[in-house]
Amino acid sequence: MHAQFQQYYIPACTTDWSGRVDGESGEHLRWHQIISCIDLRETNSLDGAFVLLGFPCDEGVQRNLGRTGAAEAPVVLRKICANLPLQGDNNRRLIDAGNIICEDEQLEEAQQALGVAVSLILKHGGLPIILGGGHEVTYGHYLGLREAYNGKIGIINFDAHFDIRQSKENQATSGTGFYQIAQMEEYLHYLPIGIQRISNTEALFQTMQQKQCTWIEAQDFNRENRQQIIEEIDMFLAQIDHLYMTIDMDVFASVYAPGVSAPAYNGIVPDNFFLHIFEKLIRSPKYRSIDFAELNPRYDIDNRTARLVADLVFRVVGK
Repeated sequence: MHAQFQQYYIPACTTDWSGRVDGESGEHLRWHQIISCIDLRETNSLDGAFVLLGFPCDEGVQRNLGRTGAAEAPVVLRKICANLPLQGDNNRRLIDAGNIICEDEQLEEAQQALGVAVSLILKHGGLPIILGGGHEVTYGHYLGLREAYNGKIGIINFDAHFDIRQSKENQATSGTGFYQIAQMEEYLHYLPIGIQRISNTEALFQTMQQKQCTWIEAQDFNRENRQQIIEEIDMFLAQIDHLYMTIDMDVFASVYAPGVSAPAYNGIVPDNFFLHIFEKLIRSPKYRSIDFAELNPRYDIDNRTARLVADLVFRVVGK
């Protein structure tokens, strides 16, 4: 097995999962009562399982001169998800596969290890839910998808930023992931949603145009434009074979998501319209995996941002 994976992988621990117990029968169960903690190095079958994997890393955020703290997110998210109720199918498999860590500023090596872990989950039949960490999670996540799948991998990124900056001195950051992916592919299948003019330079808009990628700005993502947005998403989905979705929590207005690396005071609202689009995507037959990035517990208020992530994870598992 990949040497870097061995170095940066830490198996799941049952002590991360504890919470309230209302009863032992199906209608009372919470996630902490049914989740299985595994070692990916010893796993053969994950068929149909929702597999959580942490990437507690914000080295890319630091390199990008952002405020650090996102590395603390997986711990917080596990604590909140532990008490989520199990609803619907009591036979649903929930698995915690542990963490890929970043040591001694070795971000590139950690991203390679993340790619191996994601590939293992997919090849064993699991549905990955990656808990970042900064948005440097994207490149590592994509490496795993590319290892597991042939065909066209499309990325829908809910984000205030394009994150398509060219790497300097071949160093990855939280803002270079999609540029790195573009270097791997003949054509970049990339649709960012929630982009803010105030958060991106003109050069980044030009890069997107050069890559022949479209985007949806935050100011246009609303119910009034519902039909146009759905048509654009459907057109994007028709052009790809596999869908990877990444949610950068700074896409949301800071009143809903204050705990992020780069808050957006006027970002999109996680209302019924957003949830309709989100659930449309996770129900697509082309949907393969998802990650959540830039949750920064140091700046959160009443775990508001973390609970928003947990709600979205809950919807993924309940789809």
